[in-house]
Amino acid sequence: MIPTIQKLWLGLAIAGLIACNDLDKDYAVNPNLRLGFSVDTLSFDTVFTAVGSVTRQFMVYNTNKEALNIETIRLLQDTKSGFRINVDGRNGESFSNVRIAGNDSLYVFVEVTVDPADENQPFLLEDKLEFTFNGNRQSVVLQAFGQDVHLLKGGYVLTQDTVWPSDRPYLIYDSVTVDPGITLTIEKGAILYMHDKAKWIVNGTLKAIGTLEEPVIFRGDRLDNLTEKIPYDRVPNQWDGLFFGAGSFDNEMEHTTVRNGRNGLTFAESLPEQTKIRITNSQITNMGDSLLTAVNCRIEAVNTEFSNASKSVVWLTGGTTRFIHCTLANYFVVNPGRKDNATLTLSNKSFPLSEASFDNCIIDGSHYGRELSIDLPEGAKFNYRFNHCAINTKEVEGTAFVSVQFLQVSYSSPNYYKSIGTAENGLFYDFRLDLMKDKANKPLENQPIIGKADPAIATQYPLDRFGIDRTTSEDGPDIGAYEYVPEPENED
Repeated sequence: MIPTIQKLWLGLAIAGLIACNDLDKDYAVNPNLRLGFSVDTLSFDTVFTAVGSVTRQFMVYNTNKEALNIETIRLLQDTKSGFRINVDGRNGESFSNVRIAGNDSLYVFVEVTVDPADENQPFLLEDKLEFTFNGNRQSVVLQAFGQDVHLLKGGYVLTQDTVWPSDRPYLIYDSVTVDPGITLTIEKGAILYMHDKAKWIVNGTLKAIGTLEEPVIFRGDRLDNLTEKIPYDRVPNQWDGLFFGAGSFDNEMEHTTVRNGRNGLTFAESLPEQTKIRITNSQITNMGDSLLTAVNCRIEAVNTEFSNASKSVVWLTGGTTRFIHCTLANYFVVNPGRKDNATLTLSNKSFPLSEASFDNCIIDGSHYGRELSIDLPEGAKFNYRFNHCAINTKEVEGTAFVSVQFLQVSYSSPNYYKSIGTAENGLFYDFRLDLMKDKANKPLENQPIIGKADPAIATQYPLDRFGIDRTTSEDGPDIGAYEYVPEPENED
C-alpha cells in the first residue's frame, strides 16, 4: 500500500506531467513560422587579446500568437571562436527546448575573449548562433576584431633607455614608471590604451614623437559606447594621467594626443632653468580634473590645443612658460559646474613667475568674461604678456596686453568654432576656426580671431597643427592653433 503522503506527491507529479503535455500541445509546429531578431549581425568593437570584452545583447522575438519551442540554441563553433552566451539568465554553450511564448521575446547576452594570434594588425573573429525549431534553422552572426597588444601589468618600471615601436598597441594596467636618468622614446603611430586608474610616473624623460599622419595617442581602453551617441572615447576620467617628477626634464610631445583622463599633464615643483617639456602640434583634451598643471617649471607649447576640463585647462604657478599659437578653450559639458575655475590661471604666490608669455593664443570658454585669472599678491612682481591673443575676459588696459581681442565684450557665443560638443552630437568638439556670422547667417566683416594674429610671430611658425600654411591666407594669419580653411564653394 502506498502511504498517503506518497500518493499526494505522485498525484501532483502526474498532474504536472499532464500540464506539461498540455503545454507541449500549445506549441506551434508550422514550419513556415519564423523568429525575429533585433540584429542580423552582433558586432563588437576591437577586443584586446587575453582580455574579455564588454557584454553585448540582442533580442529574439516570437511575433506569432502561439508559443514556439526552440529545440536548440548553439554556437556553431562551440567555444573555439571565443564567444560565450547567456540565454534569459542561463550561461552555457548550447541550450535545448527553450520556450518562447506567443508575442513574447527573450534576451541573449554575448561576450567574447580573443586568444593571442601574434599579429600586429587586427584580425576577424566570427561565429554564428543558430536557432532550430519546426525544422527551421535561423542564425545571428557574431563578429569581433581581435587585436594583439603589448600588455603591461603589475606596475611596469623602465630601468634602461628604451624605444617603444608602434608595431601593435600598448595596453597598460596599473602604472608605467620611468626611472630617474632613463629616457623612454615612443615612436610615431603608437597607441597607448590606459586601463581604469592607470597612470604614468615620469621621473626620467619621456619623448612621444609622432607625425601629422601617425600621431602618438594616450587614451582610455574602453572601445564601446556609453550611450548610443556617445562613445567612451569622449568621456573623461577613463584613466589617471601623466605625472612628471621634480627631476624630470627635457620631455617632448610632438604630434601627440592625450585625452579622457582624470588629470592630463601634472608637473611637480621643479627648476625653471631647465626645460621641463616642449609640446608641439599636439592635443591635450577632455579631463575630469585639470588639464595641465605646473609648479615652477619651464614649459614651451606651440601649435597645441588644450581643451575641456572640469577645473582649469592650464594652471601655472611660477616658472618660465611660453605659449605660441595655442588654443586654450573650455566648453566642458560633462561637468558644467566648474564655477570659478578659469581656462587659464597664472599664480605668483608660492614661486616667482619669471616669465609667462602668450603669442597669438586663444584663451576662451563658456564662463564668459572670466576665463583668465591672474593671482598676484599685492606688491609682487609678475612678468606676463599677451600679444595678439583672443581672450574671453573683461577688457584690460596695460602694457601686458598688446593688440588683444577681448571676446567677452562683443561676442556672447562660441560660434567661431567648427563644433561645440552637445549631447545631440555625441560630445563632439572641433576647435578649428569657422566664420562668425550674424543672425541672418552672414559672415561678420570684423572677425574676432581670423586674420588677427601677429604676422611676425606667424612667420616663425608658418604651419598650424594640421600643416596648413598661415602665411598664405588672404586675411592674414589667424590666432590659435588652427588656421581657418574656407569651405569649398558649392558648384550648384
